[in-house]
Amino acid sequence: MHITQHTDYALRVLIYLGTNEDRLVTIQEIADRFAVSRNHLMKVVSRLIRGGYVDGLRGKGGGLRLACPATTIVVGDVMRHMESGMDLVECFGKNSTCILDPDCQLKLALSEALAAFLKVLDGVTLADLLGKSERVILHVLRPVRAIPK
Repeated sequence: MHITQHTDYALRVLIYLGTNEDRLVTIQEIADRFAVSRNHLMKVVSRLIRGGYVDGLRGKGGGLRLACPATTIVVGDVMRHMESGMDLVECFGKNSTCILDPDCQLKLALSEALAAFLKVLDGVTLADLLGKSERVILHVLRPVRAIPK
């Protein structure tokens, strides 16, 4: 399974917000910290806000924060929300043209593999990601260095 860059950034944003729960964080700060495009990150954050994972406060002194406790944010749910499609192969889609479908054993095996992948992620919360490794938290909290242009 390959997740999109959009989902990768969403998980990074959630982890960053989870390690900075005591304050509001700006999109620019996150973009600088991870050296990613601010415009792309705005799209990711917008989707996280629509999904109820992040609160965005506008105006002077505004910023981002988690919309709910990290213990209630399930990684599998975030994946399903952020990924536009979880079709591993063409025959998973509605417009399949595969002549082996619907009796293809490969499709069955891949469906079971995807279900197993999501089942594992359904057992992981954002709090689990934050608590497993102090190294991750220390790396995220390390002061931001200027990015050479």
